[in-house]
Amino acid sequence: MRDRGVIKTEQKGSDVNLAVHLLNDAWLDKYDCAVVVTNDSDLAEAMRLVKEHHGQKLLGLVTPGERKTSKQLQQHAYFVRKVRREALAKTKLPPPIPGTTIHKPPQWWTVTDDLSLCRIR
Repeated sequence: MRDRGVIKTEQKGSDVNLAVHLLNDAWLDKYDCAVVVTNDSDLAEAMRLVKEHHGQKLLGLVTPGERKTSKQLQQHAYFVRKVRREALAKTKLPPPIPGTTIHKPPQWWTVTDDLSLCRIR
């Protein structure tokens, strides 16, 4: 068998998993306020259901990137915030992850992966 490499990388089912946990945890009363970090409008229905059936729960929305925030998501959020690209870049783990030999694949690296930008506290 030949090594074909990675052609396309994507997370499968992560939006479904997030939606299920958002709803399930609301029904189990595991949170008072949940903050959803996405701009994927596929999560709008889950947010709508939480708001409709658990009106006392507060849902926050934090959207990364430069794109406009989804109106479908905004209408179900108690608050909406954007994460600036610079702030998001500072949250990334450095290569390698401290105390390990784990590295991200080279095609995932960005200019912000420079170790001089990382502070370990």
